[in-house]
Amino acid sequence: MNQEAVNAQVPRDEYPRPQLTRQEWLCLNGEWEFSFDDARVGDAENWHQPGVAFERTITVPFTFQSKLSGIGDPAIHDLVWYRRRFEIPAGWSGKRILLHFGAVDYNARVWVNGQLAALHEGGHTPFQADITPLLAPGSNTLVLRAEDFSRDVTLPRGKQYWLENSAYIFYTRTTGIWQSVWLEPVNDVHIKKVMLTPDIDRSEIRFRTFVEGLQAADEIKLQIEITFQGGKVSEDTYSVHLPEVSRAIGLHDFTDHGLGRLWSPEHPNLYDITFRLMRGGEVLDEAVSYCGMRKVSIEDGTLCLNNRPYYQRLVLDQGYFPEGILTASSDEALRRDVELTKEMGFNGVRKHQKTEDPRFLYWCDKLGLLLWGEAANAYDYSEEYVRRFTKEWQEIIERDYNHPCLVTWVPLNESWGIPNIQVDKKQQQHGLAMYHLTKSLDETRPVVFNDGWEQMTTDLLTIHDYESRREVLEKRYATVESAISAKPGNRRILVGGAAYQGQPILVSEFGGIAYKKSEWDGWGYSGAENEEDFLERLKAVLDPMFSSPVIQGYCYTQLTDVEQEINGLLTYDRQPKAPLEEIRKIMTGGKA
Repeated sequence: MNQEAVNAQVPRDEYPRPQLTRQEWLCLNGEWEFSFDDARVGDAENWHQPGVAFERTITVPFTFQSKLSGIGDPAIHDLVWYRRRFEIPAGWSGKRILLHFGAVDYNARVWVNGQLAALHEGGHTPFQADITPLLAPGSNTLVLRAEDFSRDVTLPRGKQYWLENSAYIFYTRTTGIWQSVWLEPVNDVHIKKVMLTPDIDRSEIRFRTFVEGLQAADEIKLQIEITFQGGKVSEDTYSVHLPEVSRAIGLHDFTDHGLGRLWSPEHPNLYDITFRLMRGGEVLDEAVSYCGMRKVSIEDGTLCLNNRPYYQRLVLDQGYFPEGILTASSDEALRRDVELTKEMGFNGVRKHQKTEDPRFLYWCDKLGLLLWGEAANAYDYSEEYVRRFTKEWQEIIERDYNHPCLVTWVPLNESWGIPNIQVDKKQQQHGLAMYHLTKSLDETRPVVFNDGWEQMTTDLLTIHDYESRREVLEKRYATVESAISAKPGNRRILVGGAAYQGQPILVSEFGGIAYKKSEWDGWGYSGAENEEDFLERLKAVLDPMFSSPVIQGYCYTQLTDVEQEINGLLTYDRQPKAPLEEIRKIMTGGKA
């Protein structure tokens, strides 16, 4: 079944994995049976088996806490069950059937026709299962058991509050399925994943292709075809003898004269890539991806994009939505957030305490917006947290590695999960381990050790500073010495004996100006009385960023209001608090 054949009434029915797409797939979003299991009897009563009645229905992929789920219950229910029936399309006969979950918060256990199909831990990363041996002719039953740990502050949770009602900078929880569920057919031999590394200095793309189901006697070839705006650029075909094959393919059309076909926020050029696995003349698998030719580097202490100094104008984006919480109501809503961000003069976004839906990254790639990839952190430290977080962070890096928009990794923020890093050597070593682990998996992007303060080994020195007085900010960021010796929030910028090593300095959280046009009943770091006051306060914190001789970029807090937090440039329903062109002038220093 292709995309056009998917029921138009199914929510979020766009192809969920934009970095490796296939023509045939089946969206399983929509109405599922659903039940709370507050008494925790589901395991003993075998709820995964047929014949058990579930008490409710829910609209997937929205969690029960959200209005769009059809339930809208924000109370704590840490154990929930889902069930739906499905049939395999007739044209998929003889294929392997893969079941995909985009994200389930937090622990997932999956059965097909009463038989265990998958286990997964981690609330923000995808998982899949080959369910072919479990299928029956005609109707099949899929059951998912999702368990959350709402009050566990050592759980990687991001902004989800561990108390009943959201408050301060913490928001409503999510439990269960919150990204798309889908099926796709593949042959026994098929592409499992691809990793794409652009190299603008050598005018080539390095490919790592992972092949599933390869047999020793197989004579398999992989064809890679690269096009740009419909015109063929390069093509290569080579034999596949191992489950992982690597190749570098040159782009003969590529030049960076005048930036040519490089990817940047100003020119989001993308090369389209088609992968074909072949046996003889038969195409066993065909999948499509894309690549942006761009390079992020630090040259003599200067942060560069495509070998040229590049000032990053970012906005902090929590990625919450009024009716869907962590899940956007539609693909268009994700696209509109990217468009609004660009319209206000930003060239990038820092997704805060959330690993966003891959469709958001797709629109950043397509429309041109830098992205800092950040994890949902725990709030406190434990050895169990270290195990959980390390596993999930590796999955995040693997999922998002190919996206050209992603230019910085942020495993830790404001000492969340490592609150005693200033004196606790175990927590210091965890921070160092996450930095080096990230570098061991991706050598192409800068890594921030601990965004905001209390940093040790780091590629970028980032500072969170909610000072609202222009004169204080101007003085503080007049020199490197005054910037790194300041203690915004009474926190040291460097700890553990670390010294400044000439890294680029960015103010990666600041502003947070609260403004609500109607009644004043929200929370923010400083407050504006009216639109004129709001714009003046914006200028007071932005102008020092542009006049500073040491700051190489900023991240303004924040894109939208979220629940009780009213320090967005936009309201929670994405309405501007001041004319977009006025905000743009301020955010670009009057240059746009």
